[in-house]
Amino acid sequence: MTEQEKQPTADRDRTHKEAAEDQSSQETVQDDGAQVSTDSTTAGVPEAAIPELVIISGMSGAGRSTAAKCLEDLGWFVVDNLPPALIPTMVELGARSQGNVARIAVVVDVRGRRFFDNLRESLADLESKHVTRRIVFLESSDEALVRRFESVRRPHPLQGDGRIVDGIDAERELLRELRGDADLVIDTSSLNVHELRAKMDAQFAGEEEPELRATVMSFGFKYGLPVDADLVADMRFLPNPHWIPELRPFNGLNEEVSAYVFNQPGAKEFLDRYAELLRLIAAGYRREGKRYVTIAIGCTGGKHRSVATAEKLAARLAAEGVETVVVHRDMGRE
Repeated sequence: MTEQEKQPTADRDRTHKEAAEDQSSQETVQDDGAQVSTDSTTAGVPEAAIPELVIISGMSGAGRSTAAKCLEDLGWFVVDNLPPALIPTMVELGARSQGNVARIAVVVDVRGRRFFDNLRESLADLESKHVTRRIVFLESSDEALVRRFESVRRPHPLQGDGRIVDGIDAERELLRELRGDADLVIDTSSLNVHELRAKMDAQFAGEEEPELRATVMSFGFKYGLPVDADLVADMRFLPNPHWIPELRPFNGLNEEVSAYVFNQPGAKEFLDRYAELLRLIAAGYRREGKRYVTIAIGCTGGKHRSVATAEKLAARLAAEGVETVVVHRDMGRE
């Protein structure tokens, strides 16, 4: 009789139970059967080898595939429609590639509550492993999405027996929390494919990641608020150059219009104090790991006051080391 056979039954049962618990603590079996390591570090892989991760999500029809293709052209390893539960596994595989897969982009198509719950668990897992990850959320207006689905004569993935707008409403509700967690929100309502690629290039084409990137956007309130704005300033407290006949044909890029705007009482003081406020906010964004901010500057039509102010503010930010892109959303629409 062997020593194991001589061991009392209760002791043998306890030994088997402890072994099972040890194995269970090393891996978790997801509902779909995939095994994902839950260790706080990637065994045998130096932290420097863990790849950078970007998660691309957003509304169906808002341009996720275009954004993914852009990153692929920039040298990222792109995986489309990967189940969220497998994202940590993909990162581990990239970490074991000896530097061959340094940047991974995952397109996540959240079409159900279970998928969303798995994504939330995966993000928590990545955070515990100190993986650098960013979420890019593609947004678009209901009108633009309906138009796009109708143009390709395809149903919305979530509309079921209802209308396209029903599917859009259901998806927007599912993605509400994810949108709030996004590091970068891009509104594609008025963008074509080339303009979306230009935005992605501006954010990801650099060799080195800057501390903070800012988009300063002028807009007209009569055309609606930019849905991707993090901060909004209203310049309608200043006189409108539109009512000055010699200035009306020009826009805020014109030196005479800019001089008129900033010679008004309160204009220079606003710029000084708002720039000071942005320094405070930018410091907080950096501490929280937020790398992108969209600052929207509005006036009535988005032609004079907002354009002039956006240009001045962008110059201030650039002088302070913030990588800045200026966009005049509504200039020329009148």
